[in-house]
Amino acid sequence: MARGEKRERRRERDRDDREELDERVVHIARTAKVVKGGRRFAFRAVVVVGDQKGRVGVGVGKAREVPDAIRKASERARKTMVNVPLLGTTIPHQVESEFGAGKVLLKPASPGTGVIAGGGVRAVVEAAGVKDILSKSLGSDNILNVVQATFTALTDLQDYRREAARRGVEPRRLAPFWHREEMHG
Repeated sequence: MARGEKRERRRERDRDDREELDERVVHIARTAKVVKGGRRFAFRAVVVVGDQKGRVGVGVGKAREVPDAIRKASERARKTMVNVPLLGTTIPHQVESEFGAGKVLLKPASPGTGVIAGGGVRAVVEAAGVKDILSKSLGSDNILNVVQATFTALTDLQDYRREAARRGVEPRRLAPFWHREEMHG
């Protein structure tokens, strides 16, 4: 296979990935560096990328221009994508996570509840494909730390069947109550 063919195939695959991924710019901040001649401004962008089927990534990009910062953040988000175990339209269990001073609590919700979450948390869980969830931001309201704490919480999730096998108990005991009813009537 020629080198040109491989490169073309890779470009096509990257193009397909970009089309199916949900990309959200969560926050853009202007930063200033004081130098001898005055202030030098730059921008920091926080971007969340997800396929709404259980994969999500978060990226932060810094540049002198906003479009460059968004592009860098988007590329980093695609590189950091992880799989999130989902249970229907919600998460399998409650999880609490911290990043810096940001602290986030995520709870599974019964079908039809919707996404009960604020800005940073909402962007991450919706990009991951979660349709029903309860959340509370407990620590700092710095959007960067809240987004990172939510991403960490989603990476900490375990499938309840795997956790039940690890503990040596029946999976039905660890399943959320509404899922138990669906499984066993």
